[in-house]
Amino acid sequence: MLVNLVDVFTKDGCVQEMDVPYEAERFSCVYGNFSIQEKSPVTLRLSHLGQLKALAEGSIKLTLALACDRCLKDVEYPFDFTFRLKLVSPDYAGADKDDYEFSFLEGNHLNVDELIRAEILFNWPEKVLCREDCKGICKVCGQNLNDGACGCDDFVPDPRMAIIKDLMNANKEV
Repeated sequence: MLVNLVDVFTKDGCVQEMDVPYEAERFSCVYGNFSIQEKSPVTLRLSHLGQLKALAEGSIKLTLALACDRCLKDVEYPFDFTFRLKLVSPDYAGADKDDYEFSFLEGNHLNVDELIRAEILFNWPEKVLCREDCKGICKVCGQNLNDGACGCDDFVPDPRMAIIKDLMNANKEV
């Protein structure tokens, strides 16, 4: 959703507060395609900072269905974050332009969906677990080991001992 910033950029003392709906039902990124289970509107406060400058402050709460990194079971993962951005109009030509954000602007409009997308990626967890002691899946049959043992032989011989095994087999009498 685009929010018009013309008044905030141009009028001294202008402050706008609003709840902006976050309309996405799914979140897609390099990690995959995830369902949004719950979401609140984006609470947004826009303040005039000077000619063609504005401050955007806000917050949002989301819950995404992410896969457990060990057993692949869906986990509801909450994202609750606030943001604070100093924005500058594309028409601004001041020397301090690098101190301001303009990547979420389309003309004089703030792209709230792209801002939230960037915040989700910035707050992405390093590891998602369904529970702290998750046992993962069997590397032979793929069964979820949290549901019980599968009975597969999971013995993996030490590859450093392969040469000795080959020597023993070569010298074995038939």
